[in-house]
Parts: sequence; C-alpha cells; structure tokens
Amino acid sequence: MPPEADAAASRAPFGERLAVARAARGSLCVGIDPHPALLGAWGLEDSPGGLERFSLAVLDAVGPVAAAVKPQVALYERHGARGLAVLETLLVRAAEADVLTIADAKRGDIGSTMQAYAEAWLGEGRPLAADAVTLNPYLGFESLRPALDLAAATG
Repeated sequence: MPPEADAAASRAPFGERLAVARAARGSLCVGIDPHPALLGAWGLEDSPGGLERFSLAVLDAVGPVAAAVKPQVALYERHGARGLAVLETLLVRAAEADVLTIADAKRGDIGSTMQAYAEAWLGEGRPLAADAVTLNPYLGFESLRPALDLAAATG
C-alpha cells in the first residue's frame, strides 16, 4: 500500500473531526465569499491580491472560534489560476490552524469527470484538497459515487 493510502486509511472520518472541532471551538462555520462588492467595501481590489488579503484576514479573525470555514470556490475560480492559487493557500493555512475546510464547489457529474472532481477536492495531498466538499446530485444520486467512495476511503 502506498504511504498516501496508509495516511488516508488512518485519518479519522470527517464527522469525527467535525465533532472534535465543535467541542473545541463551537459550531460556527464561516463562509468565505469574496464577492467583488465585498472586496471593495474592505478597500481591496477585485484581484488575486485583494482576494488573498481578504481570505487570510477572515481566516485569521475566525480561526480561533470557528470549527470550519467554507470558501465559495466560484469566487476564486473567476480569477483563474491565480485565484485558485489563493484558494490553495487558504486551504493550507486553515489546515495549519486546525480549522476544517468545506470547499463550496457544488460539483456533480458522471463517470470520469466526477472521479476527477472527487480527486481534486477529496484526494489526499491534492493542491485543492479540503476536508469536505459540497456536491449536487442533479444527474442522479449515483453520479456522486466517485466522491462518496473517495470520501469514505480518505475520511
């Protein structure tokens, strides 16, 4: 078994990690939704730099009291690769601060496409790996099977 598989197999399921986080910090889950108007209200540019300053400031402010943060993925994607790099930084910093992350990506597809989404958001060691991800079953519940299976395998 590869070392990543050993690490994944030994990782506690998300529900258990959430229970620990809630016991330590309470039930607060903070959405990080960097809408252009909100960035402007903070005096920040609607740019990857503004996005990063906003995201990390929110994490710094809520990290000590929030069980989880839930970044709205589309608001990072709209900045292309540089926006996704900011999201990667946010996910890493949240993990370092022991704050759970829920990628608000609302993914749902079939076959190999859903498998790729599952690997991107739930695969151990992936740049965008989060503790959890939002999904939608518009193509039928079984369309989520790759994500459900990987979630079970990685906790």
